[in-house]
Amino acid sequence: MADQDLAFTPASVLREWIASKRVSPVELTELYLQRIERLDPQLHAYLTVTHEVAIKQARAAEEAVMAGKPLGPLHGVPLSIKDLEVTKGIRTTLGSLVFKDTVPEVDSIVVERVRQAGAVILGKTNTPEFGLRGTTENRLGEACRNPWQPACTAGGSSGGAAAAVAAGLCALATGSDGGGSIRIPASFCGIYGLKPTQGRVPRYGGLGRPVVAQFSQSGPMARTVRDAALLLQVLAGPDPRDVSCLRQPPPDFLAALEGGVRGLRLGWSPDLGYAAVDPEVAQVAQQAAQVFAELGAQVDAVDVRLEEPFTPFWTIFSTNAYASYGHLLAEKGELLTSYARDALEFGARVSGADYARALLAVEQLRAQFATLMQTYDLLLTPTTAVPAFPVEQPPATIAGRQVNPLWGYLPFTFPVNMAGHPAASLPCGFSARGLPIGLHLIGRWGDEATVLRASAAFEAARPWAGQRPPLS
Repeated sequence: MADQDLAFTPASVLREWIASKRVSPVELTELYLQRIERLDPQLHAYLTVTHEVAIKQARAAEEAVMAGKPLGPLHGVPLSIKDLEVTKGIRTTLGSLVFKDTVPEVDSIVVERVRQAGAVILGKTNTPEFGLRGTTENRLGEACRNPWQPACTAGGSSGGAAAAVAAGLCALATGSDGGGSIRIPASFCGIYGLKPTQGRVPRYGGLGRPVVAQFSQSGPMARTVRDAALLLQVLAGPDPRDVSCLRQPPPDFLAALEGGVRGLRLGWSPDLGYAAVDPEVAQVAQQAAQVFAELGAQVDAVDVRLEEPFTPFWTIFSTNAYASYGHLLAEKGELLTSYARDALEFGARVSGADYARALLAVEQLRAQFATLMQTYDLLLTPTTAVPAFPVEQPPATIAGRQVNPLWGYLPFTFPVNMAGHPAASLPCGFSARGLPIGLHLIGRWGDEATVLRASAAFEAARPWAGQRPPLS
C-alpha cells in the first residue's frame, strides 16, 4: 500500500491491522510524523509535535502486540490532541502566548482516556486563544490553513484538528466544542465531527481558574463515522471529578451505527427561522437532507423560529471566560490577542442581572428544542452559513443581509450548545469554488446513537472519505 493510502486508512482498520501485525505502530507513527514535517509548514495545524513521545509510545505499543498482551481500543493508533487539553509532560499553550512554555504535570480526563486506550500522541493541534473564536488565529505563529484551499481558514476553535485529519496528518483527533468548535472546522475542512450531549464527556484539568462550562464538550473528529464512534466510546462516561457530567454509562456507539434510518422522522430547516444563509450552502444541504428520504426516513420542512440567540450565548460564554482567565487582563494583558481581550473585557462588564436574564433565555431555548424533538428524531440544517472564507476575513454580509462578522457564519451551531443536545457535521458536497459544505444533524438530548446511526447511513449512501484535499 502506498504511504498516502496508509495515512488515509480509517483508524478502526489501522487498529485491526496493528493487532494482526499487518502494520507496525512504529512505522505508522513515523509515516505521520514525516507527513507533518512535509505538509504542516503550509497548514500550521500543529502547535507542538511530540516526535520523541510518539516514537516511544509507538515502540511500547509494538512490544505489547508482539508479546501478545491485551490491547486497548486505540492501541497504536496515532492521533492528535487539541491544545486546549492539558497534557502531562507535553507543552500546553491554550493558543496563548501567556502559556507558550507551560508543561503541565497532569492530564485532562480526555488525555487520560486516550492514553489508557493505547493511542499514540503525535502532538497538540492549533486553536485560537482559549478557544474564543470560530477560526484559528493566535499570537503563537501563523494562522491555521484549510487543506482544500490554503488561503482560507480551517475554522475553529478545533481548526488544527480538522486540518490535520483532512490532510492525513493523523488518523484521528480530539476536538472540543463550546459554540460550534468541532462542527465549524469539520464543515470547512470536509471531515466528520460530533459534539456529544452536554456532560457526556467529563471535563477536569486546565490552566485557567475552574468554572462550570455549561456549553463545552470534548468530542471526536475523524474521516469516517465509525472512527468517530470508536473515539467517542473511549472519551465518554462519568468521572467523579466532573460534578456536571452525565452519571449514566454511555451506550454502545459502535453498535449504534447499524440499522439505517427507515422509519425515522427528520425535520429540515434552512435557517432556523432567523439566520442569513448563502443560497448555495442552503441548496447543497437541502439536497443532502433529501438523501435520508431516499433511504426511507420521513423528511419534513419544519417551521422553527429562534429568537436571536447570540446575545444570551455571548453573555454566558464571555463571563465564564472572564471567570477563568480574567485575571490575565491585569497580569499579562499585553500578551493577549485583541479578540481575547475584547471577550474578557465584555465578560467583566456583565452584571448579575444580565447573566440571570441570559440563563432564562437558555432555558427558553432548551424548552423550544425539547418540544421540537418530541416530533422529530433529528433536526437537519446546514452546519455553517457559508463555506470557508479567506483567513481573517469573516463575512459582514450573507445573502445580501448584514451580519455580525463574529458569529454570522455560525448561526446553527451555538444554539445547540445552549440546548445541550448532541450534533454532528457530515460532509455533504462542495461549493462552486471547491470548498466543502457540511450538513448539520441535531439529535435528541442524550441520543448520540441516532445521530451516529443516521450519519453512518448517509455515509454509506454518499461516501466521502475518498475525497482528499489538494494539500495532502
